[in-house]
Amino acid sequence: MSDIAERLAELERLGRNRRLRLVSGPQGPTVLLDGRPVLLLCSNNYLGLADHPRVREAAAEAAMRWGAGAGASRLISGTMTVHRRLEERLAGFERTQACVLFGSGYLANLGVISALAGPEDLVFSDELNHASIIDGCRLSRAEVIVYRHLDVEHLEWSMRRQPARHDGQRRLIVTDSVFSMDGDVAPLQAIVEIARAHGARVAVDEAHATGTVGPDGRGAIAEAGLEGEIDATIGTLGKALGSYGAYVCGDEEMVRYLINCARAFIFSTAPSPPAVAAALAALELLQERPHRVQRLRANALTLRRALAAEGFVVAEDDMPIVPLVLGDERAAMDMCQAAIEGGVFAQAIRPPTVPAGTSRLRLAAMASHTSADMVKAARVLAAAARKLALDPATIGPPPSRVSLDDRGGDARRSEPARAQEWDARASSGPFDLERTMEFSGAAVPADARAPGARFDAEREYSSAARPDAPFDHERDGEFAHAA
Repeated sequence: MSDIAERLAELERLGRNRRLRLVSGPQGPTVLLDGRPVLLLCSNNYLGLADHPRVREAAAEAAMRWGAGAGASRLISGTMTVHRRLEERLAGFERTQACVLFGSGYLANLGVISALAGPEDLVFSDELNHASIIDGCRLSRAEVIVYRHLDVEHLEWSMRRQPARHDGQRRLIVTDSVFSMDGDVAPLQAIVEIARAHGARVAVDEAHATGTVGPDGRGAIAEAGLEGEIDATIGTLGKALGSYGAYVCGDEEMVRYLINCARAFIFSTAPSPPAVAAALAALELLQERPHRVQRLRANALTLRRALAAEGFVVAEDDMPIVPLVLGDERAAMDMCQAAIEGGVFAQAIRPPTVPAGTSRLRLAAMASHTSADMVKAARVLAAAARKLALDPATIGPPPSRVSLDDRGGDARRSEPARAQEWDARASSGPFDLERTMEFSGAAVPADARAPGARFDAEREYSSAARPDAPFDHERDGEFAHAA
């Protein structure tokens, strides 16, 4: 047996073997999965724009006008009119001075982090940051200090215990704004205040925030009132904007610097004209029809209420990412398959995407779903759990990231006592988080479930949505559910 075969066998033994599932047709609310019609509940097409007629038409027209590919990197001959148009519109959308497009969100994070930090510098990274951020930190060869998830006290302590070694040492704090697997939001205001106090730059990945949070879907930075105060805002074209590619916004100096120093930008072919034009059309739709964001939030709330009515431990809010943590890899895979057999596709997420012991179904609502879709999904998932002899009351959010004081310690402990605890944790947790991270015990909100409550989908939806915000008429009919 070859080493590759041995590794594949080990992945199978651990319940971490993966295979590609074939989706036929566009990314709508309903698709054909391996030939079976299912409700799609694991796509990042949050606003339902990937298959919108205007977005499709823009991509087709761009292919006829500018061709299928850009043909070169941006710095050679790959910068075309359509690239400049989208960069200008994105800078206006993010309310920054300038913007530059990248080939993907992964490339953008690699490029930004490795350009803003090097071997003599320090990067402070949230422990649940996306893999592209982790790999960007590795590529930078900077010293990386991982702070506990959302724990700004630990972040500030970590910065204070790392004095500058020389005058030119750079410091960078990097975080997701909305975390892709848990759906929680970074405390951006506090992070910016800490950065100012310690002379650090801040890079924020808004991949899962654009189109889902903030005023008119402009993201968590806008929600926190921090427009113009983030050094590098990273966004994607491949989620709420329904296309492919990424961008980085900042002041003119920052964007010029990235154009000259971000290797992932310099050495990659420019995004294709059809993808850029599609994203431009999607951005126009987002700005013209912000009720799509309201519809997404209403669907997310309806889904969460329906899940709670079925007994799942789900908090009531309007974030579209809903994790149902089962813990064991095989249990997550079994529930995923049982849900597919019931007509709902909610993909199982396992290590290394999430830490060991937190395998889950990651649900994602879309604006193009209906309230009835959300209720159906909850019922199918509950039936899948019962089929596997699983109690929905034990399935819910990931283990809580409680503070040290909430884990049984004395709230009046001195800073040295907390520091000693953090030091012990840091010494046992190297930077390769996807292999080594340990989690604390789960905490379940007492009010997350209303046992025996009848769920009225139409009533709940109407109370969550703005009455003056109908969905696009061209998407309300049969077209929206075509596979």
